[in-house]
Amino acid sequence: MKILIIGYMHPKFDKRVYRTVKSLSKVHEVIYQYWTNKDEKEYTDGNIKYLPIKEINETIGNPLKKLINRRPLDKKICDLVAEENYDILYMHHFLASKPLDPFKIAKKRNKKIVYDIHEYHPENFLAELEGMIGNLKVKTVWRFFKKQLELSDLAIFVSEESRNDVVNKTTIDKEKTYIIPNYANFIIKPDIQKKRKEIVLVGKVTRKIEDEKKILKSLIEKGFSFKIIGMDSKEFMDITHESTEFLPYDEMMNELSNSLFSLISYNTVKNRDYKNDIHALPHKFYDSLAAGTSVIVKESFVSMAKQVENLGLGVVINPVKVEESVEKITNAYKNYEKIINNIEKHQKEFIWNEEKERNFIDLISHITK
Repeated sequence: MKILIIGYMHPKFDKRVYRTVKSLSKVHEVIYQYWTNKDEKEYTDGNIKYLPIKEINETIGNPLKKLINRRPLDKKICDLVAEENYDILYMHHFLASKPLDPFKIAKKRNKKIVYDIHEYHPENFLAELEGMIGNLKVKTVWRFFKKQLELSDLAIFVSEESRNDVVNKTTIDKEKTYIIPNYANFIIKPDIQKKRKEIVLVGKVTRKIEDEKKILKSLIEKGFSFKIIGMDSKEFMDITHESTEFLPYDEMMNELSNSLFSLISYNTVKNRDYKNDIHALPHKFYDSLAAGTSVIVKESFVSMAKQVENLGLGVVINPVKVEESVEKITNAYKNYEKIINNIEKHQKEFIWNEEKERNFIDLISHITK
């Protein structure tokens, strides 16, 4: 069986996308389209045919300009979907200027479609649009998102809450859905003796942590330190911290394993009810736990907060309540050994392993039957 995987604007080794490529290539032939800003040629390695598509047009600024700039790229991908020989179309995103075209082309060719939904698209797509225009955008995206789901034979979500929310807002069959969180790659057994009295923020994209800064400053006064792994920004100039450059995954995990707490509390956009955050189970969440590090999670991030509370994996805070949050974190520090024992007991649940991979491959393999 042949599977055409559209990575769209994801780079070649995007963690979630490339995991599907490598897993499915163990059993099937895979044609893999990915984004690059370099001159790369297509090539075949084992069961994988790599199809780089170069795109260097400006990706910031006016949203309409971004859509216009995407048209040539989107046309190339539509041509791939129309001309390549495959049995299953696996979409890791939709095409910004042609959101329905690949789905319709594949369906017209009697191909099966898998839709891997990384984000809560109606809110995440062009998230910078606000007010009346933003509301109109959300309604527009919901219309074509529902149609995309109707045309798909399987929709994969990152969390149960995200899946349930979309199912409740659409007419799609829950039986045609599956959940794959952003699992970590491997486990590091926690070692309390090696841990620094440190709180880390992981990621290569700057997040707003204005409320959290007040908590961090109070904790710094109590002997904690603050580190940012993978970036630095002028956004953090007003708080004492250390930072690292972007690190390869193994190095990032080792660095993360030496910290007491990983802070997963921030604002991506102005809207505090942004479902792309509150229903997410992001890489940094599972990476932190797989690295044996406790998490500090914002209570409105319901998918993460539920796991933290149910399994005793760290601290759930309301960052607006500074004193209460500081007290919760300092109490967790006093009871840290208990938290670490809970994390170690559940670490296998946080990684992509052979069993999860086998279930995924079987799921995709049976779509054509």
